[in-house]
Amino acid sequence: MGTDAADRADHWGKSSFDDIYDRPDPRAYFTRLAPLRYQIPHHAQPVFRALLADRARAHPGGPVTMVDLCCSYGINAALVNHDLTLRELYEHYTSPRTAELSLDELIAVDKEFYAARRRDDAVPVVGVDASPRAVGYAAAVGLLDTAFAANLETVPAGAALTEALAPAGLITVTGGLSYIGPRTFDTVLAPSGGRAWVAAFVVRPVDFRPVAAVLGRYGLVTRPSGAPHRQRRFTDPDERRRTLESLAAAGLDPAGREAEGYYHAVLHEARPPEDWDPSLSG
Repeated sequence: MGTDAADRADHWGKSSFDDIYDRPDPRAYFTRLAPLRYQIPHHAQPVFRALLADRARAHPGGPVTMVDLCCSYGINAALVNHDLTLRELYEHYTSPRTAELSLDELIAVDKEFYAARRRDDAVPVVGVDASPRAVGYAAAVGLLDTAFAANLETVPAGAALTEALAPAGLITVTGGLSYIGPRTFDTVLAPSGGRAWVAAFVVRPVDFRPVAAVLGRYGLVTRPSGAPHRQRRFTDPDERRRTLESLAAAGLDPAGREAEGYYHAVLHEARPPEDWDPSLSG
């Protein structure tokens, strides 16, 4: 995480989860987040699948490459490309049997686990995350076709990442807008020339307008889509208080949402204007 990104998260009081993103495998990730009922990838699963199908109809000619930002251990790739639910991933990674496995044993188990559940309509996934261990694991078990450990808030994309981003059809992110902003999206959109669609789940304390302005410079029209979705429980009363204060400062009403103890995220979609044709959906 870069300094600017850390400052954004600190500004509205989000708790740090840096420790669970720097482990060699996702067991600590799921164990830590299970009690908090972290669920936004569950809500994103049908949305991303539908958008991939829509993008393929709008631009025929092969599978749509998905670029998942802040991909961590490849959770979105697992849910999009495999017959799995988020609940099943929690059960898999928090089970006593899995806890006893060495890292090498877990990698071997997970290769088979995901291969047996691979969907016929699976798409290529490029994963980008600041944690080398997280993306390394996701690549090792076959969740990511190409993995890059890069903080694009602080460093430019290298030649290999730029090449991997060029065919992007759908850029996704679930919750990572706490840590990334306009600079990352500018870097990611440039290789495709703004042809990629964007689907970002943004927790409500985060102002998406600076990112939308960058998307607009590439000719993309951004629209919020649907009602907010639960993301996770607050870690403690202090995080809840800080978030409610940030929402109040932004003029947002937490009633029925954050006031009930959960972060809520809004889906923002961006497409070229000609791709907003209603006939593309459904």
